[in-house]
Amino acid sequence: MTAQILIRVDNELKKKFQLLSKLENKSVNEKVKELMDQYVQEHDMERALRKLWSEIGSQLRKKGYKARDVERIIREVRSER
Repeated sequence: MTAQILIRVDNELKKKFQLLSKLENKSVNEKVKELMDQYVQEHDMERALRKLWSEIGSQLRKKGYKARDVERIIREVRSER
């Protein structure tokens, strides 16, 4: 299912955007969808958190830690507070 978004922009911006879209052989609609998708991907918090956890896990594995060590380490860190 698709939905519509109605936006108002300055005439000059519209003309420039139409021209630039055309230079990429894309419709204005295609270009706006592309830009929106790119923005959502770059700002998707869930995706960013998954990437962060993956990087943390990778660093821990490089240091020799195993999944079974995680709970023990958390307890140790919390007890130091």
